[in-house]
Order: sequence, then structure tokens, then C-alpha cells
Amino acid sequence: MKLALMYELPVPRPWGPDSAYNAFENTLQQIELADRLGFHSVWTVEHHFLDEYSFSSAPGVFYGAIAARTENIRIGHGVRLLPFPYNHPVRAAEAAATVDILSKGRLEFGTGRSGTRLEIEGFGISPPDTRPMWEEALDVIVGCWTEEEFSWDGEFFKLPPRGVVPKPMQAPHPPIWGASSSADSHEIIGQKGLGLLSFSVAVPPEALTKRIGRYHEGLEQVKPVGKFVNNRIATFAQAHCAETTAEAHNDSREAFPWYIQTSLKTIAELGAWQEGTNLGSYEYARKLLGGMDLTDLDFDYLVNNETVLCGDPDHFVSMCRRYEAVGVDVLLLLVQSYNIPHEKVMRSIELIGTEVMPKLS
Repeated sequence: MKLALMYELPVPRPWGPDSAYNAFENTLQQIELADRLGFHSVWTVEHHFLDEYSFSSAPGVFYGAIAARTENIRIGHGVRLLPFPYNHPVRAAEAAATVDILSKGRLEFGTGRSGTRLEIEGFGISPPDTRPMWEEALDVIVGCWTEEEFSWDGEFFKLPPRGVVPKPMQAPHPPIWGASSSADSHEIIGQKGLGLLSFSVAVPPEALTKRIGRYHEGLEQVKPVGKFVNNRIATFAQAHCAETTAEAHNDSREAFPWYIQTSLKTIAELGAWQEGTNLGSYEYARKLLGGMDLTDLDFDYLVNNETVLCGDPDHFVSMCRRYEAVGVDVLLLLVQSYNIPHEKVMRSIELIGTEVMPKLS
């Protein structure tokens, strides 16, 4: 199993004139360190309107900086949002190909639909359209990448015969992935021959078994949307490593629950909106959590239920082996959930690279 970094790029309030710059620069320094230590890849989200939770609204621009400052680490969209007008598929194809060229063939192209009311409503998208838009955009992107002249006449997108440039450096195209947080979508991603980005939150490694099984069932009926099947499985978890478990807990005690509670509250707002209920986001989140309150997802719950990696290197090795045992090929480590000091994150990455990864190889 390979280890990777994952970023939402949070910028905690209060904001000063250098807050955003410092967040991006600190993240770049962390990625440079991971590159030197041999991490497999780094992934960032694409989010809009989410305040301090995420400043990663233009990931393709950020990837240009990553490409310029690193040599070997692969660069993953985690994910590029494909419903329009987030991104037109021709523009998504052009931008991704440019990143692949600038990085000398290091792009991993993760794709998704979006899962928050703030974003979907903000861009004027109808929630039921997000899946068919995602499916159609995938076909358009692959065509733009692989055909000298490409045309398309679909439900959402139309393109007269055009030569789309540049083409990606990786032939026939970069690996394509699909993001999922539901069991049904895991199977659909397998049927399309995409790598799986299983974004299931606040669960221990073994809870992924059934969903990974659905993905494998999909692969048995595969009709690849790309020119090859990417059958790798990735998932993510909040992660912080320190010399001692007590230190790791102290560093993460505020950040870890803030991240999961903010994330689930934002997702719940979409569900309540789609159902047309009068439930507020907190009440809808309780429904999603089977009666639990968001505030029940405190630091002790996350640690005691083994939903995060938080401890010394030996703890990390043990947890990584559990993820590997359920079939995960790439584990994405969310190393900056909210407000962990930069120097602590750097030390965490260093410990993982020097004391954890060698024991997994």
C-alpha cells in the first residue's frame, strides 16, 4: 500500500492579509518534504464557498506550483468537479493535460459530482443532474484527450468537430478515478473502470469492506469509460503522527472533531434541501448518523472508534496494515484538518516518511 497526502486547504479565522498566502505556502513546503521522502502522491479537493473549511477552489492553478517545486510525487485531483458550470469538460480536459505536461506525466485525474448545497445551489445546478452530467463529462474528456479531432452531441454538452490541445503526456491518458461516499456509487465506479476514491468518513478500516466489495462487483461488469481500467482503491483518513501518542493527541484534539463535524454538517445541508424538509442541518445530520448528534463525534469518539490515525509511528504502522488488509492500495492522509501548527505537520510527515513507510514496503 502506498501513502499519500490529502488537503482541503483550510484557513482558520480570523483572517489577516497573509492568511491565505501562509496556508498555500505551508502546504507547498509540506508537499516538498513529502516529495523528498518518497510519498506516492498528493491530492487536493475542489470546493467553493466553504469559508475557512477549504480555500481549494482553483486546484489546477495550485498544481502548477506543485509541479514546479517537486520532482517525483504524483499530483491528484481529489476531485475535479464535473457538473457544469463548475467546469466545462473541454476546459477540464485542457487544464488537466496542461498539469500532466508541466509535471512530466504525474497527474492522477480524480472526478466527482459535489455534495454540498452551498456549492450546487451557488452554481445553479439541479442536484439530480449531477450524476448524468458527471457521466457525460467523463466521455467528453476522454474523447478530447485521445482523439485528434473530437465532436460530441449529448444531453448536456455539444461540441462540433474540434482538435483539443494540449494532449496529456501520459499515454493514452492519465489514470481516471471516481469519488464515492455511497455504496451504490462504489459499484457504478467499478462498472466504469475507474479507480475508487472511497470518501467514507469517521469509520474504521474494516467498515470499508462491504463498499470495496461493491466496487469489485462493479469491476466484474466493467465497460471502461477510459482507454484502460484503473482498478486501484484509495480512501482517506485524518492523520497526525508524533514521537508519542500523547503528543499526537494533544496536537489534534481541536482540529480532528472540527473537521468531521463541519464536513458532515455541510453534507447534511444538501440532504435536507433535496428532501424539502424543515430539518435544520444539525437535525438532518443526526438522522444520517442514526440518532447520534454531531457533537458526539468528539476527539475521544474518533480515536476510540479507530476512525483516525493519531499516534506514534508504531500506531501508524498498525493502522496502515489494517487498511492494506481490506484492500486499500493508496491511503490518503489528511495531515492538516484545521489548525495544527505547520511545524507539527512537517514533523508528522517526516515521521511517517522515515519511520512508517519503510516498514510498509
